[in-house]
Amino acid sequence: MTARDDRSRPADGTDLLIQEIEGHLLVESARAESRAAATRFGDRLDWLTRAQREEVERVYADDHLALTRTTWRHTARRCQELRAEYEARYRELRRRTLAGGLLAVACALGSALALAAVVAGV
Repeated sequence: MTARDDRSRPADGTDLLIQEIEGHLLVESARAESRAAATRFGDRLDWLTRAQREEVERVYADDHLALTRTTWRHTARRCQELRAEYEARYRELRRRTLAGGLLAVACALGSALALAAVVAGV
């Protein structure tokens, strides 16, 4: 996103509220997924006592959630890197396009002046 994109958004905090709600929903979804994965894992360990199984499921769910958070952080960091890279490329492309346009105008102006000199000399 560029600075121009930020100016087109309302400044009433609606976007921030929506992002917070989405974040809470995403975290709760990840917790539920971790608990479900832990339950599936615990189901395969039928020789454990109930207390052992609950402890294994709790540790598994905690580890699963920690891995999910690590993955999110890595993804967010990579998104920031890509954004910076793409914005730099976009700035370079704009600079080249402007330079090409100015060169074309200068060539057209030079040609027009040369043609005017030829016509005036005749």
